[in-house]
Amino acid sequence: MSHSHSHNHSHHHHQLNGRNLIISIVLNIAITTAQIIGGVISGSLALLSDALHNFSDVLSLIISLVANKLVRKKASLQRTFGYKRAEILAAFINAASLIIVAIFLMIEAVERYRNPQEIESNLVIWLSLIAILGNGFSVLLLRSNAKDNMNMKTVYLHLFTDMMASIAVLVGGLLMKFYQIWWIDSLLTFAIAIYLIVMGWDLLKSSFKVLMLFTPDATSVKAIVEDIESLNLVKNVHHVHIWQLNEDETHLEAHIDFKEDITLSRFDVILGEIETIVKQNHGINHVNIQPEFGKRDAKDIIVQD
Repeated sequence: MSHSHSHNHSHHHHQLNGRNLIISIVLNIAITTAQIIGGVISGSLALLSDALHNFSDVLSLIISLVANKLVRKKASLQRTFGYKRAEILAAFINAASLIIVAIFLMIEAVERYRNPQEIESNLVIWLSLIAILGNGFSVLLLRSNAKDNMNMKTVYLHLFTDMMASIAVLVGGLLMKFYQIWWIDSLLTFAIAIYLIVMGWDLLKSSFKVLMLFTPDATSVKAIVEDIESLNLVKNVHHVHIWQLNEDETHLEAHIDFKEDITLSRFDVILGEIETIVKQNHGINHVNIQPEFGKRDAKDIIVQD
């Protein structure tokens, strides 16, 4: 058995975001506290929903920070993969919590729409302005890390949606102040909630696929098998498993039936060819092959044990 050693992934992004994450956490705790107090005093549900949104941010930022630290822990005998899945798990929990929060907000918004209440709009205006500035600053801090990492992307999206939600709340506050349109508060709450669900659902799906060891969307098992079977000594490829450990690492494991009873050194040469093919054509960076010659077992590409 052989294993490829391609650990030269770009792990540099894990290093830079720790400090920025902490700054964002402190900022968001401040914003959330202000908005909850303000929401209660002013009677604005939109402000409270924005606070809840911000609180889910604080949670997601903390989870991400912990995950970020865990990812860097070394693998050990008990944890042979280290904590490489921590960030995917964090993304999954964040996404799920977003959706649950949003559903509660929608129920509350409908309730409020039926019997609108007068709202202290000045408070709403000031607090949403503070939230826009705070979130805007956090968004700028984390922007560079969001490009290459699912976990940081969830956090970035959280903060970005927060900023947009706070802008909506600001507009609502101005409409209430100058035109006394109270129902705008429920409408905004509902809109923020729908947005949360849409964002969350996508992330829930992609992190779920990784956790369930599904074949990555961009990977075609058939194409990989055909590529390997095109090598001249390979008779057939079966018992294939392809999964993602995390965003950086895709693993392939397979049994290969050879046409001849080749030597181990010959197998190593062929293994090198296989590793090159699957890395270049399919982006797979960990290959584990079980060589066989005339072994009696199921020869299907996918074998259900």
